[in-house]
Amino acid sequence: MGDFALSAEASALVVRAAGIDVARYVFADDAPAFEGPKPYLHPVRSLSGAPLTGFRPWDHRWHRGLQVTLTDVSGQNFWGGDTYVHGRGYLPLDNVGRIRHDRFTTTSDGEEAVVEEELTWITRAGEAWLGERRALRFHTLDEERGLWALDVVTTLRGTGDRELVLGSPTTNGREDAGYSGVFLRLPRSFSGGTVTVPEAAGAVARTGAAADAVMGAEAPWLAFAGLHDEVDGGGTVLAFAGRSSGHPAVRWFVRSEPIPVLAPSPTFAETIALRPGDELSLAHRFVFLDRVRETDELVALADELAPC
Repeated sequence: MGDFALSAEASALVVRAAGIDVARYVFADDAPAFEGPKPYLHPVRSLSGAPLTGFRPWDHRWHRGLQVTLTDVSGQNFWGGDTYVHGRGYLPLDNVGRIRHDRFTTTSDGEEAVVEEELTWITRAGEAWLGERRALRFHTLDEERGLWALDVVTTLRGTGDRELVLGSPTTNGREDAGYSGVFLRLPRSFSGGTVTVPEAAGAVARTGAAADAVMGAEAPWLAFAGLHDEVDGGGTVLAFAGRSSGHPAVRWFVRSEPIPVLAPSPTFAETIALRPGDELSLAHRFVFLDRVRETDELVALADELAPC
C-alpha cells in the first residue's frame, strides 16, 4: 500500500507509507528534566526501512531524532543538557525548560498526512513563555525513486509580559556553535558521511571533517548522505533552509564528525527579539531518500522538490 496513513498510540502517532512505518511522532514524553522534555520524531525511516534518525546517543542524551527546539531563550535552555557560558564553557545549570504538547488534530487523505499541534514552552521555574502552533506534513511519496518528504512549519508567539531574546551558543560567544531551531540527529553510522551544498561554481560534496567548511553557510539546501549498519545502500537526507520571519538569514549548523547532525538555524550568529505577542515563523522541508545519491541527482531533486 503506497498511501500515507496515520495511527494513534497512547503517547505517539505512527505514520505509515509503502508498507513501512516511516515516522513515529512522540508527543507525550517522560524524559528526565535535564534533557529538556519535548515532542520528537523517531524513528524516521527511508522506504527501505533503514533509520535516518539517532535517539538519545551517549554523547548527547537530549538529542532525540528530529525536534523543534531553541538553545537560548533569554537564558532559558529548551535544547537540553549543559548551557554554554562565555569564558566558562558548558555548565549544568538549573535552566532547562520543557515543551508541552497541548492538543492536536490530524488529517490523512492518502496523498498526504498532516498533524497540526498546539504546544506551550515552559521554563524550569514553571512559567509559560512561548506558545507554538506546529504543522507536520508528510507527502510526496515516490516508491519508484525511493523517497518521501516532510514539511515542518511552526509559529512561536511570546505569551508573557517580557521581551524574549532568542539566541545560540554562537550569539553567546562560542564560534561555529549556532545550533537552534529544527534539529536533526542522524544515526551514528552516518558519522564521517558526505555533506553536499550548492555553491557559486556548482554543488560541492565534502566528506568527514571537510564538511566543517559548510558550518554557518547560507544555502537554499543541503544534503547529508551516509551508510547504514545492517542495511545495504545507505541513505540521504535532503534538507531545505526554507524560511524564517526573523531578520537573520537561516544558516546551516552541520557536522559530519564526530557526530552527524544538521539544523537550519534561525539564530546561528544573530539574536531575534520577541516582544509580548510577537511571532517567529519557521518553515523547512526534509526529503528522506533510499541510497547514497550522487551530486548531479541531488541537484536535480533539489530543483524539483524545493518548497514554493
